[in-house]
Amino acid sequence: MRTAWTVLLAACFISPGGCVHKTPQPMGIVEDFERPLPPGELALRKITNPADMPDIAMACEFTYDMRQSVACSLDYLSKPSSQNYFPYGQITHANAVASLKAFDQLLGANLPPDRLKEEILRRFDIYTSVGWDGSGTVLFTSYYTPIFNASPTATPTFRYPLYKAPPGLVKDAEGEVLGIQRPGGPMQKLPARRDLPASGLLAGNELVYLADEFEVYIAHVQGSAKLRMPDGRLVTVGYAAHNGHDYQSIAKMMIDDGKLEKQGLSLAKMIQYFRSHPDEVKPYTDRNPRFVFFAISDGPPRGCLNEPVTAMRTIATDKQVYPRGCLAMVAAQLPQRYSGGIDVLPFKGFVLDQDSGGAIRAPGRCDLYVGVGDRAGELAGRTYSKGRLYYFFLKDDQLPPPTLTPTTPPGPMTTPTPTTPPTPLPSME
Repeated sequence: MRTAWTVLLAACFISPGGCVHKTPQPMGIVEDFERPLPPGELALRKITNPADMPDIAMACEFTYDMRQSVACSLDYLSKPSSQNYFPYGQITHANAVASLKAFDQLLGANLPPDRLKEEILRRFDIYTSVGWDGSGTVLFTSYYTPIFNASPTATPTFRYPLYKAPPGLVKDAEGEVLGIQRPGGPMQKLPARRDLPASGLLAGNELVYLADEFEVYIAHVQGSAKLRMPDGRLVTVGYAAHNGHDYQSIAKMMIDDGKLEKQGLSLAKMIQYFRSHPDEVKPYTDRNPRFVFFAISDGPPRGCLNEPVTAMRTIATDKQVYPRGCLAMVAAQLPQRYSGGIDVLPFKGFVLDQDSGGAIRAPGRCDLYVGVGDRAGELAGRTYSKGRLYYFFLKDDQLPPPTLTPTTPPGPMTTPTPTTPPTPLPSME
């Protein structure tokens, strides 16, 4: 699971490289991408007007790595606990599973892009996110997995630790941190970042050591890291928990303080600044009250579904408002590599909703995972774009017949328990 994995710039509302195309807003309208849904409303609306249908041609041309990402979602949905999050409106757990299986079968058939597009439009209903404004506007940012040098023990070079969760840390069934439960004592809230060292909760829980204090903070923000140990091994550390405090962007603080210019700000520029001003790292990072605890993990980085995340195929959304593990499509202007470097270009690609983030709240926010290492970090540090987010579910007449499970008829004194029908998804006319 990610915590505030959104890149350091995400909350700054910047125009990276000056290349982002912004949709003009009416006078007096303030964009609030974290605006919550009105009570009782859903983040998705079924599209019924053909004029509102997205063009999926580009997405059908580039489907690399989709099948492995679909397999991760199907693995998650095979777990009984995944059924706790359905139905989503009228979308049942069985529909979510059948939709992914049908999409995977289409990919496995190696259809030409035009045929794949035709089959998807024929067999799938398309839903649009309502976005922050009710009209579908979603803010897209990106996150990645950095690679840092590290040591299992403290040395004069490696002296900045990542910490594992302290004993007694308690989370609820949704993974939210409740606090610290000491033997015989009441549940207590964990201190904010600046107060944690004096609390005694960190001592003895050092996991690994990095050589740069700001690299520690990047790992906190991204939620995971690949660490190159002295013997050459690459070790993955992943999110284990946080201290229960809200994430605050230090990039915005630095802009407000006049330390950095908003125009063209990037993660690389922040790294350069702190390397030139190492005495300012702690004063700034302490202003973000959220603190992340890590664990050593095997294999690739994983998202909040405890499944591997896939570059350019995994998105992080607010799991309180979006359906877990489901098939979606991103349509936005995003930084992309080409032979001459990086430029912001139109992007439409199929993705799986497999992750979450502490800074990713409400239907107006989405984070795209872009990979591992410095090259991915260059993309992540420049991603800030408004666009649209769509979800795909099989049409009712395409769903397989339900599997009948033998049941024991109720006894003479037993009354069957009535069930509540799922809330219908609204249509977008």
